[in-house]
Amino acid sequence: MSAPHALWTSMLPADATFSPDRVAVAATGHRIEFADGSTRLCATSGLWNVPLGFGNAAVADAVDRATRDASYLSLFRAPHRYAEVAADALIELAGPAGYSRVIFSTSGGAANDAAMKLARQYWAQKGVGSRSLVVGLRGSYHGTMYGSHALSGDDLVQAVYSVDRRSVRHVSHADDGEELETLLKREGSRVASVVVEPVMGSGAYALSESFVRRLLALREEYGFLLVADEVATGFGRTGTMLATDRWAAAPDVLILSKALTNGAMGAAALLVGPRIASAFTRGGWTFVHGETQAGTPACTAAVLAVIAELRRIDVEPTTQALAADLWRLATSLLSDGVVTDVTGSGCFLGLGLRGGDESPLTGPEVLRVVSAIAENGVLVQPGPSSVQLIPAYGFTPGELADVGAAVRAGVAQARAQEAA
Repeated sequence: MSAPHALWTSMLPADATFSPDRVAVAATGHRIEFADGSTRLCATSGLWNVPLGFGNAAVADAVDRATRDASYLSLFRAPHRYAEVAADALIELAGPAGYSRVIFSTSGGAANDAAMKLARQYWAQKGVGSRSLVVGLRGSYHGTMYGSHALSGDDLVQAVYSVDRRSVRHVSHADDGEELETLLKREGSRVASVVVEPVMGSGAYALSESFVRRLLALREEYGFLLVADEVATGFGRTGTMLATDRWAAAPDVLILSKALTNGAMGAAALLVGPRIASAFTRGGWTFVHGETQAGTPACTAAVLAVIAELRRIDVEPTTQALAADLWRLATSLLSDGVVTDVTGSGCFLGLGLRGGDESPLTGPEVLRVVSAIAENGVLVQPGPSSVQLIPAYGFTPGELADVGAAVRAGVAQARAQEAA
């Protein structure tokens, strides 16, 4: 192992060191190359960011042109044409019946912060400042900014950072909305918004149809704003362009990031429904939120290129076909006892893992399985007592077979090490 470099990597102990086979130096298509010359197949789409494959030429060319033609333009107190065109394209993609305005941001976490602020200001400007509670789901992940860190339902040592969670509540999604309804009966007049991931990024747990039906009915009854965090699920990941396309009604705010630029730029977007947008317009209210790097020419050029590429590959039937193949792979692993359960939706699946005593694997144990799978040539995403498969949309049958072989070998290797 080499000595620690100046770079401080995310979500690992500060003393972590990395051998050359862990240091990425290039990425092309669906593979990542490392400093020792080895390559591995990436079955995470670069943490959901790169569904079109690494180094997509159309996206790279669009970003290159924008950096040459416009370099940098901000959205502080004035628009620019790149952002106007990209905003219109996003509304067309998501549906103008459900959304009417776009706020650009720089990351999913920052966008979740903005959505919390937007909901609270909406109610305050309407004279109902007491509606300041934001409700999320247990086990959810929305980021690690101060607002999104408070909203995330995972245990992310929020207390250590003095993250203020006094105006946040968390409920289960596994009871088809029973706990949410109980909370609303008690505090519904104080709830500004409810924020959900259609498929939870931690563990790949898809919200049930019955939960979504109840959620929409409760919105009608209690009037809260509904925010859908589609950072992980947007742009075809679950088989439709947006996971919320399957809902009977659109959320009031839709959050997009990750695949938004195919990983080429740090970017996010809030698509705002007419209920909120028209109130701000009629009232002449100013939303006090701005990010220097949000909606730059390069970011918005990447957004437009991604939308064009998704249409070129006919993304919905493409991902539906891939999802069927991926499901067959996952169920074969389940039937052979390699994994204990399968969760998720579309091209976003979780594979449950348990130890020899049938107890769920701990976080460190999951990471050992992930490392063993990587030693067999494939990168997968760790989850709570699970690993997650999130392949890019161009995965071939041969690449899926490689994923299956690596998971089988990696799980067997980790179990042998545990038994030794």
